[in-house]
Parts: sequence; structure tokens; C-alpha cells
Amino acid sequence: MNIQFHEQLKILRQERNLSLEELSKKTQVGVDKLASYEKGELTPSIQTILKLSTVLEVPASNLMDGL
Repeated sequence: MNIQFHEQLKILRQERNLSLEELSKKTQVGVDKLASYEKGELTPSIQTILKLSTVLEVPASNLMDGL
């Protein structure tokens, strides 16, 4: 069962005890954008997915599976 991207992003962020603000600082992606990704309102670019995967320490493919 594939987890949707927005669900996966939120789960990974919470597992790493990161707030949206902390994730924003580490990825240089705005808090509002990250919140929109987590709500499923926006889909990030490949470049953003790579940043997120690096900071969250998961392969980019893990995040992209849910897209």
C-alpha cells in the first residue's frame, strides 16, 4: 500500500521531531509551501523532493512513490 506523498512527508517530519519551521530552515523551503505539501494542496518540484529527502534522510524514491 502506497502512502500519499503528503502523508509520508508529515509522518517523516514528525518521526524526526521537526517542526515545519525547522524543516523550512533546513530545506530553505517556505513554511507555507511545506504546509501546503503536507495538506496535499501542492506538489513539490523534483529539486524540492531532493532537498526534503536529504534533510529527512530517506531516499528520494521513498517520497516520490506517493506522487
